Amino acid sequence: MNPSDTVAYARPLLEKYRANQGPVLREGFLVGIVTDRDLRDVAGTASTSPNLAKMAQTGPETPDKILVEAVMTREVITLFPHSTVVNAAVVIGRQRIGSVPIVDGGCLVGIVSRSDVLDAFVSCECGERERHS
Repeated sequence: MNPSDTVAYARPLLEKYRANQGPVLREGFLVGIVTDRDLRDVAGTASTSPNLAKMAQTGPETPDKILVEAVMTREVITLFPHSTVVNAAVVIGRQRIGSVPIVDGGCLVGIVSRSDVLDAFVSCECGERERHS
């Protein structure tokens, strides 16, 4: 999604793809990440988001007026394409996040989710068992 997309547009997009987080891109470059919670709780974030706080002073905004850039996290934790599954597991666990974008030169090239990490470890464990059987 783009920073200029509205919350009303972004929320069904995450629901459609059954995602808890979505990357925010400007001309292919990762500029932020937005979570389903960010989008759901727009009314509650007015006091914590400087952009939404400014909007709140001018009157209540509706999801079709609030832009994704007003609620997204700008400082995104990322990994590189050469990072390992273990790196991803450590970052996801320590930061308590559901996924981590993979970037190369600032461009988004993928996303590794908590489920992806678990699947990889289960796959490795199952492979080990078969080799020893």
